[in-house]
Amino acid sequence: MGWVVWRDATDLPDDLVFNVNYLGGNMPTFALNFSRPGGQIVAQYYNFLRLGREGYRKIHSACYDTAQFLAEGIGNLGPFEIMFDGDPLKGIPALCWKIKDGFDTKGYTLYDFADRLRSRGWQVPAYSLPANCEDLPIQRILVRHGVTKDLAALLLEDMQRCLEYFRDHPVTSPLTQDEAGGYHH
Repeated sequence: MGWVVWRDATDLPDDLVFNVNYLGGNMPTFALNFSRPGGQIVAQYYNFLRLGREGYRKIHSACYDTAQFLAEGIGNLGPFEIMFDGDPLKGIPALCWKIKDGFDTKGYTLYDFADRLRSRGWQVPAYSLPANCEDLPIQRILVRHGVTKDLAALLLEDMQRCLEYFRDHPVTSPLTQDEAGGYHH
């Protein structure tokens, strides 16, 4: 593990910075070619030794359970189609969704929904997918250790409140990705 620190961003040569499309925006990143940071590997190894196989399995199983709980709950809200449901046999403890094709949203978009959730204290960004799918906005949640089903249930309740708000206050001018002030790098 190691770091290189520049006193000022202007000292970092521009040709060493790569802009990567991530979560619907450009994220500048700097890494030495053909090198990988080792800190995450060391941290995972430490956790595995400290927790043991069973402890590590319990933590990750809880994350997957919460992701599947959220996916089922969000799917039951009505307007959303779950694209990934946190199935441990198919991927990471995450979920993502879009608005169902043809669903009458009363004018709101996922950007409006993310903005409304943010007003209730939640950060669930909406963003467009990368090249060849830019017209498809989605929202996603990556469930980390400590995100419990109780916390997930609170989020689902606030999601329902947001949908009720849009039902009672139809959107006449939906937010765009830029206006929503979504995820920034």
